[in-house]
Amino acid sequence: MATDYDAPRKTDDELSEDSIEELKSRRVDSRSSSVDVDETEQAEGFELPGADLSGEELSVRVLPRQSDEFTCSRCFLVHHRSQLAKEVKGLPVCTECA
Repeated sequence: MATDYDAPRKTDDELSEDSIEELKSRRVDSRSSSVDVDETEQAEGFELPGADLSGEELSVRVLPRQSDEFTCSRCFLVHHRSQLAKEVKGLPVCTECA
């Protein structure tokens, strides 16, 4: 930003007055630029929990369990072998369930 060194300098009082006036004008401008939003139109895009999704079709690619993964016997999630905490009665248990 270029600075004009020949321009008269303002005192601190003048600077604070200018900034207060600018703030007041911005506050008036922000009020006038507000838009009325219709809440019903805005709410139409939201899905409520328990909504009927029987007409929706999902496309997810499911991979089979890999050789370095296991299924936890408590939470039934597939984890990497590094998450294996212990085996209870021969069944694997992840670190989160242990």
